[in-house]
Amino acid sequence: MPLLTDLLNRFLGASSTDGNQQQTANDFERVALNIGPDALSKGLSAAFGSNLTPDASQMVSQMFGASSPDQRAAMLNHLIATLGPAASSVLGGVLQGANIVPGVGPAVTAEQALQINPQQIQAAVSQAQQHNPGIVDALSGFYSQHPGLVKTLGSAALAVALGKISEHMKA
Repeated sequence: MPLLTDLLNRFLGASSTDGNQQQTANDFERVALNIGPDALSKGLSAAFGSNLTPDASQMVSQMFGASSPDQRAAMLNHLIATLGPAASSVLGGVLQGANIVPGVGPAVTAEQALQINPQQIQAAVSQAQQHNPGIVDALSGFYSQHPGLVKTLGSAALAVALGKISEHMKA
């Protein structure tokens, strides 16, 4: 654990996005393997809300694009469940193209999820944020279960996430 603490101390209060992308990704991977999803979720929420990173909807779109068909379907099902009855109105346009009706029939399948592109997800998440600002925390919780996808966000987002994880672990 001292090695993990030393590694996280480098990112505590990190406001710079400078650094080696590969080293930051490697550091993130080591941390993600040694902490629980709750701490990882807090770090990801911080990255989603940081002014040092792209908009949360853009980052979710990026991870969606890097996801397997099963991960895409799981993310969409998580998003639909989080939005509840509002899912149809918030995500209607995106879901209709893939013949998905929230609350009617089985969950979104991997085949259906492949019909939705990352740009559609970006627009849908942006709209969902207007309807439910807590959606970012819900998506952080989902993606904390998939740290390999989080690594695709780039060094700025990973540095912000690692900084928040470090703060969380020191508290």
